[in-house]
Amino acid sequence: MYTKLFAVGMSFLTMATLASAQDVSVEKGARIAKIGGCHDCHTPGYSEANGVLDPAVALIGSPVGYQGPWGTTYAVNLRIEAAKYSETQFIDYLKHFETMPPMPWFNVHELDESEIRSLHQYILSLGAPGDPAPTYVPPGVKPTTPYIVFVPVMPAG
Repeated sequence: MYTKLFAVGMSFLTMATLASAQDVSVEKGARIAKIGGCHDCHTPGYSEANGVLDPAVALIGSPVGYQGPWGTTYAVNLRIEAAKYSETQFIDYLKHFETMPPMPWFNVHELDESEIRSLHQYILSLGAPGDPAPTYVPPGVKPTTPYIVFVPVMPAG
């Protein structure tokens, strides 16, 4: 009898765990965006505000470029990107996209389906997409926006 009760209890526990792992929500997407570091680059002023989020500019991209041997890249407007795709298409996109530094696209590939669906719902909940971020500037061309240089300096010696 106790074995059956234990088995039934474990079954409910397993189903509850699976259900919560598969939950999809705007709130879960907001958490993914925060702990995944999306706002660090894609939300202007977020780092300077010590992580205080201004929803009006959340994930609209950045006018500050990241320059290195690859040229100068910009954190894109994720509101525009997410709006291009259905939830299912967004899963495929985030599982397979590759981009230039400093975007850690390989980390994004690790998100599971419910996390991606939640992230998509969150981004779309932020409102009007707004304007695109500046476009890529090739190596050797000076950007017209502020930029951060990502070039390691080797110590002398």
